[in-house]
Amino acid sequence: MSALARWCHEHRLSVVFLWAGLLVALALSALFAGAAYSNDSKMPDTESATAIELMRDNAPDSAGASGTVVWRAGVGELGVRERMTAALEHIALSPGVAAVVSPYTEAGARQIAADGRTAYATVNFAEDEDDLAESDVDAVRDIATAARTATLHVELGGGVFTEAPAVSKWSELVGIGLACLLLLLVFRSAWAAVLPVITAVAGVVTALMATMLLGHVMTLADVTPTLGALIGLGVGIDYALFIVNRHRRNLMTGVDVASSIAKAMNTSGRAVVFAGLTVVVALLGMLVLGIGILNGMAVGAALTVLLTVSAAVTLLPALLGMLGLRVLGRRQRRDLVAGGPRPNTDADDGVWARWAERVRRHPKRPAIVAVLIMAIVAIPALSIRLGAADAGNDPASSTSRKAYDMLADGFGPGFNGPLVLAAQTPDDTSRRALSDLVDRLGATDGVAAVTAPPAVPGTTFSVVSVVPNSSPQSARTGDLIDHVRDDIVPAAEDGSRLRVYVGGTTASSNDFAATLIAKLPLFIGIIVALGFLLLTAAFRSLLVPLIGALTNILTLGAALGAIVVVFQHGFGTELLGVGSAGPVEAFVPILVIGVMFGLSMDYQVFLVSRMHEEWSRTGDNHRAVRVGQAETGQVVAVAAAIMFSVFAAFAGGGMRVIATFGVGLAAAVALDAIVVRMLLVPALMHLCGRANWWLPKWLDKVLPRISVEGAPESEQPARPADEPVSAGR
Repeated sequence: MSALARWCHEHRLSVVFLWAGLLVALALSALFAGAAYSNDSKMPDTESATAIELMRDNAPDSAGASGTVVWRAGVGELGVRERMTAALEHIALSPGVAAVVSPYTEAGARQIAADGRTAYATVNFAEDEDDLAESDVDAVRDIATAARTATLHVELGGGVFTEAPAVSKWSELVGIGLACLLLLLVFRSAWAAVLPVITAVAGVVTALMATMLLGHVMTLADVTPTLGALIGLGVGIDYALFIVNRHRRNLMTGVDVASSIAKAMNTSGRAVVFAGLTVVVALLGMLVLGIGILNGMAVGAALTVLLTVSAAVTLLPALLGMLGLRVLGRRQRRDLVAGGPRPNTDADDGVWARWAERVRRHPKRPAIVAVLIMAIVAIPALSIRLGAADAGNDPASSTSRKAYDMLADGFGPGFNGPLVLAAQTPDDTSRRALSDLVDRLGATDGVAAVTAPPAVPGTTFSVVSVVPNSSPQSARTGDLIDHVRDDIVPAAEDGSRLRVYVGGTTASSNDFAATLIAKLPLFIGIIVALGFLLLTAAFRSLLVPLIGALTNILTLGAALGAIVVVFQHGFGTELLGVGSAGPVEAFVPILVIGVMFGLSMDYQVFLVSRMHEEWSRTGDNHRAVRVGQAETGQVVAVAAAIMFSVFAAFAGGGMRVIATFGVGLAAAVALDAIVVRMLLVPALMHLCGRANWWLPKWLDKVLPRISVEGAPESEQPARPADEPVSAGR
């Protein structure tokens, strides 16, 4: 690492121009190619996916994207009927529209509510939602909204008409601004404060351009760039912070600029690379799930982390070389001129040194307190309910939420999430069996209504709609789906060639959640095992990685607990501008676990690498733990505060999924850095004593050697005579 750092320092202008050239090239390529995002979350090999495929093959009008135009007024009034009929006829002629079912036709006679004031029309498009032209949707939206009057309320519902929330453009800027403020308070130097931000932004923007291009070769959800920016800004600023902090400490001890950069990169730089790789490993662990939309998120986020690490170990040394001693504050430069180099006393003086000594003297007490705090925060995670947010969770002012509420009020809570049964009826016996199934479904507890086409001889495929009497997000609806699949449908199919597949939005969400839950143990096992092996190889220890793995589980529990409290129970969702309470998006825990496992490993690496460095030098466990905690305490706390600020800023950006990540990661980072790394881990390592650094000889021979701290360099002279110290620059 020192050789790379020296090269980047010596060729600093070239490095800066290389980064600028890379960014411009990627930006032009992305501008030319355009974005190609897809939110396709269908799960292959699930019953709901089979139902979709059957409808696509046998009833294309039902398989394409669809939405509803909902209105409320005196439906029986002639003026309303004429106005809406004209609008619907206009919509039917719009490009991309396959069919419109009006409540004023025989086919749509049931689309008028019992109160006589609410009605809806179904709009079926020819293409899937991912393939549908936005202009076609906008045309239908414009026609429908033009029909509104003072007494006629017209809204649009369904996924195709759901408008993306107004995402705040200020999220990134607020996070960056808070990070700069914190860095300025710590470093007392404007240059030192902006360097980590410049480095992180360079890595993140480059990654965003690359991610846009990546969308042309694999499935990437439209939240992938925002997720990448959220993670990249947090880790990028932190990684650069650790290197800049080490460089400043070296300068204050009298090391010249070039040698200081090399030493900082050979210690903190190595830790940054190792920590970044652990995050990448945790993110890429999601690939074992085999789910396209998650694969894209994982690869996009991992690419962002890789590029921010690359910026930290190449661009940052070049920028540090350009600044020279201006990375120190004016007072520090004056002190260096007046008093000369001074030894680092962080291990013996200051708040963190006193705190580290207190933990050393009484390790049991902080360990117990830390476990209790983390357990209390994690308890709500035990009641987590996975699913999918729908229009009922949208902000109350949105047209999709208004349409959702109007349909629920007029037709019942289950109307917004009907079960859609795709039935194959190859012969008369199977058609009679389907008729019996429809009758039994109508008499089933939890079913409000069943709609089926009239029996027609020779029909080999039918679509049956089952409306529950509970809302789509209700646990009772999930129970009904299981009952229909496990009991009612098998009984109807028995003795016939009838084959029925239960689909629909609610069933698809349940299948998605069930698939993820089934694969979750494999995912956790893989990332924990890989993380354990990496830490074992780096620190030549079994206890250190074991402590890291166990404490990471506490952190993950705290992250999920915070998410459940805010988004499932609704404490603060309206304040964040992301609608009302609802189930947690099924893929959120997977991503939070992957990201947070990597981030918590980061803090473990930065903390323990300094401990291991001191242990290797002195062989004194208590001193190693105390010195490591004292010297890294401030920078870890500042790093956590920066990451908390970035994540919290994104939580208020207006997107429910990103807000969920922001809240979970912000809470987890704060608790992990302060409670786990500054209380629990040092306390446990004091209690374990020299056993922390024990590794069986046979395993020591087998494991590869990974140097996180780097080989110690010979002490450099205080400062060459030809490199004067300026106190005024």
